[in-house]
Amino acid sequence: MKYQSREKAVLILEDGTYFIGYSIGKKGTSGGEICFNTGMTGYQEIYTDPSYYGQVIVNTTSHIGNYGVHADEQESSKPKISGLVVNDYSIVHSRFQSNSSLQDYLETNNIVGISNVDTRRIVRHVRSKGAMNCLISSEELDTGVLKKKLEDLPSMEGLELSSIVSTDKPFFYGDPGSKLKVAALDIGIKISILKNLSTRGCYVKVFPATTTFEEMDKWNPDGYFLSNGPGDPAAMDYAVESVKKILDSNTPVFGICLGHQILALASGLSTFKMHHGHRGLNHPIKNLETGLCEVTSQNHGFCVSVKDTDKNNDVEVTHINLNDSTIAGIRLKNKPAFSVQYHPESSPGPHDSRYLFDTFIDLMSNN
Repeated sequence: MKYQSREKAVLILEDGTYFIGYSIGKKGTSGGEICFNTGMTGYQEIYTDPSYYGQVIVNTTSHIGNYGVHADEQESSKPKISGLVVNDYSIVHSRFQSNSSLQDYLETNNIVGISNVDTRRIVRHVRSKGAMNCLISSEELDTGVLKKKLEDLPSMEGLELSSIVSTDKPFFYGDPGSKLKVAALDIGIKISILKNLSTRGCYVKVFPATTTFEEMDKWNPDGYFLSNGPGDPAAMDYAVESVKKILDSNTPVFGICLGHQILALASGLSTFKMHHGHRGLNHPIKNLETGLCEVTSQNHGFCVSVKDTDKNNDVEVTHINLNDSTIAGIRLKNKPAFSVQYHPESSPGPHDSRYLFDTFIDLMSNN
């Protein structure tokens, strides 16, 4: 077992609140917007979700690292988080399938973190005060110096990040002989999404975030998928314009998370930054069409505005969040397009919402 020295580290929030703990991962300084994830498992999938780019994750589950990491549980090529905050950190892991310890994984991928802090207190603080920037440092413990450095971090509101995490060039996923062709706009896509589409008979071509409709249309897809991703949807005019043209083509569209927000903007709705967002594997959603509740996996800090749906006759709200009544799904009445504010690929998470992929398949097959 690799010995881990217990070096001090500090977490400081934008409002001056700070916490002293021990360094985990790479020694250094890193920061971003602090947010918390309520999932009890699946930490590797969380860390590699491109939607978390530019954010520092607080795991609410008290014990992290106990089952190591595994190559098959990557949702992208490497972790996308800017930092990690945990309570009890396990340097020892126990799982015969694991490839390495979480500590080795974080060091290899240059992730700075802190452990042995009161994560319950941190979460209560963020829930009360709202999302804010933070810094983690294991090389500079002077909170006055760190508070000054915090001023250089940009606010998440107004940030365009999808083009940073997106693929550089188009690539294919699945069987070329599949019945249906899906053009996926990669604004932060997860591998599990491609797996769900492929297993349902789709051959997927994944396009970079800034790809125009004209370029995607050359492939003559049966449908378009708008992925999850990081940043402020209101700063993504390029994607909104592409989706407007997709809608004009009357080709089926399915959007999730950030893709849901882009579809809403293209349909005349607006978005706003939430107080502290929804992130976890246990968020209850009501399907207004069936009356059933589904437990969902979520990761978003922006949301579609409710007030705009009252005056837009072309958009129907199909799902609502039962915790705060925010919009969790929409359908366009005059176009073959729908979207949800959560992650139906559910990796990690319950599989209650995977039926949405089947709905998309049916929409393409019947179009």
